[in-house]
Amino acid sequence: MTLTAAPEKPAVTPPVPAAPRTTPRFAALRWAALRLVALAVLLGAWQLVVAAEIWPRVLVPSPGEVWHQFVQSSTVHDGVRGQSGHLLIEHLGVSLRRIGIGTAYAVLAGVPLGLLIGAVRPIAVVLEPAVTFLRTLPPLAYLSLLVIWFGIDESPKVWLLIIAALPPIAAATAAAVRTVPEHLIEAARALGAGPLSLLLSVRLPSALPEILTGVRIAVGVAYTSVVAAETINGVPGIGGMIRDAQRYNQTAVVIVGIIAIGLSGILLDALLKGLERALVPWRGRK
Repeated sequence: MTLTAAPEKPAVTPPVPAAPRTTPRFAALRWAALRLVALAVLLGAWQLVVAAEIWPRVLVPSPGEVWHQFVQSSTVHDGVRGQSGHLLIEHLGVSLRRIGIGTAYAVLAGVPLGLLIGAVRPIAVVLEPAVTFLRTLPPLAYLSLLVIWFGIDESPKVWLLIIAALPPIAAATAAAVRTVPEHLIEAARALGAGPLSLLLSVRLPSALPEILTGVRIAVGVAYTSVVAAETINGVPGIGGMIRDAQRYNQTAVVIVGIIAIGLSGILLDALLKGLERALVPWRGRK
């Protein structure tokens, strides 16, 4: 009689519990909380530096003093209207208007220029070095020349922002046009598209995501140039407000202006990102 061993039962692996799914709302709250913690740490470190008196208070004011100047700059107090006769929101609004005008003209000129540079080789040979030349110039290098040409009113400020914002847009557009897939161009030509139709119906839509990236970069360049633009008769304007505060060693007011520029820049960039998602919703998708 032969005895056979009973077959062993396969080991049963206990099911691994699924990781809890994070909802978008919870993720957004978590990142917002992390930002608040980082801000609290920064303010705490700032207050510790002030309390340690490493530098004189005239050089490094406390967060409380900066907040006080923010309130003073945003209200009418003791018969004085904000800073330099204008409220902070008015200074910021004038600067944003100048940036908007300068960037709009730069888009109107830079996108067609970039399309021509990217699509027509002879034009690229002639104009691309000029665009690169302007792109490497700091705004202060030609501000004095613009003042000589246009005076000290609005014109030199707007022209400075146009010249600062145009090269990034033209360069991004030209680079994007050159990377349009060749099979799209050949397919359009097979359907009878001419040079102008190719430029407007194939190259431009294909290059649109990179063009919008160039516009975002141009807005950032214009924003960094606005303080330089407003050093000449720039009140009202956030750069003019900072310049006047610097003359009288009002460090807290200077910091208020810097924070206002940074926060409005973040908001403006978020708006441009939203515009980019609306115009090119396919970007970033596989």
